[in-house]
Amino acid sequence: MTIRLDPVVHGAATGVSRRRFIGRAVLTGVAGLAVPEAVRLDAGRAFGATDATDSLAGRLKKTLKIGMIKASSGGLVERFRIAKAAGFDGVEMDFPGGDVAETKRAIAESGLPVDGSVCAKHWQVRHTSPDAATRAEALGLLLQAIRDTHAVGGHSVLLVVGKGEDGPEEEIWPRSVDNIAKAIPLAGELGVQILVENVWNQFLYDHDGDATQTAEKFVRYIDDFRSPWVGMQFDIGNHWKYGSMGDWIRTLGQRVRKLDIKGFSRAEGKFTPIGSGDIDYADVRRALREINFHGWAAAEVSGGDEAYLRTVAHEMDMAFGL
Repeated sequence: MTIRLDPVVHGAATGVSRRRFIGRAVLTGVAGLAVPEAVRLDAGRAFGATDATDSLAGRLKKTLKIGMIKASSGGLVERFRIAKAAGFDGVEMDFPGGDVAETKRAIAESGLPVDGSVCAKHWQVRHTSPDAATRAEALGLLLQAIRDTHAVGGHSVLLVVGKGEDGPEEEIWPRSVDNIAKAIPLAGELGVQILVENVWNQFLYDHDGDATQTAEKFVRYIDDFRSPWVGMQFDIGNHWKYGSMGDWIRTLGQRVRKLDIKGFSRAEGKFTPIGSGDIDYADVRRALREINFHGWAAAEVSGGDEAYLRTVAHEMDMAFGL
C-alpha cells in the first residue's frame, strides 16, 4: 500500500490504484466532511435490517490498512492516534518495509495494537512464478513479514499467493503451495497466521465467469497446506461479482480467520465505498454467525483524515451490525 498493491486494484489488475479508483466514489464526496443524515439513512438501507439474529456485536473488531490513515505529519504515532479516535480497534501494517521500532512506539503512545500486516510486494514477487529465484525472494519476504509482525505483537500476515498468468492452474497451484509451506514452521513458532486473500488474480475462480461461482477451489487450496497456520483473510467485496458471499463464507467455514471489507456494485461493475453497491450484507452477517466467526475485519477503501475515517468505521458498524 502506499496504500498497498500499487499498480493494481487489489482484486483487479489495472493501471490505477484501487484506493484512487474507489476514492472517486467516496460516500462523503470530500474527506473530512460529516456525512449528511440523509446519506446515512440511504447507506443504512443498503446494509439490510439488522437484529439480534444476525448482529456481530461482541464478535468482531475493526481494523484498517495503515495507508488509509492520512495525517499532517505523516508520522506513525499521529496516524495511530487518528485511527483510534475514528473508532478503530487496530491497524494493519505493511511488512517488510515498515519501521518496526517506530511501529512499537506508535502502539505504546496511542494504545492501539497492530493486529496483523500485509506482505510487501506480493503482487510483484510471486509464489506462483515459474522462476525459482523469484519464488525464493517471495519466500524471503513472507518470512520477514512474519518476523516483523510478531515483533510488533501482530498475529497474521495477509498474502496474495500469485497470478494466473504465471502458468496453468495445475502448475501454479502446487508450485505456490510448496513455496508458501516453507514458511509454516516459522509461522507456527511465532504464532503468526499466513492468511491467503481472495483477489482478482485469475486463480481459483473463473475471471470471465458469472455470479454463480463457489468457493470450492479456495477450500481445496487452503486444505492442501494441511496446517492450522494457513487460512483465509476473506475479502467480502472482491468476489461479490462472482458469487454469493454468504455462501462462500459458509463453504469456507473455519478457514475464514479474518475479513477485508469494501463495497462492490454488480449493477455498475465496480468497487465502491462500503456503504454503496449491492452486496447482500444481511446474508453475510448470517453466514458469519453460522460459522461462529469471531475476529478482525479490515477496511480496505479510500483513505482520508479522522473525520472521513469515522465515516468508514460507521459503515463497518452498519455492515456488521455492531
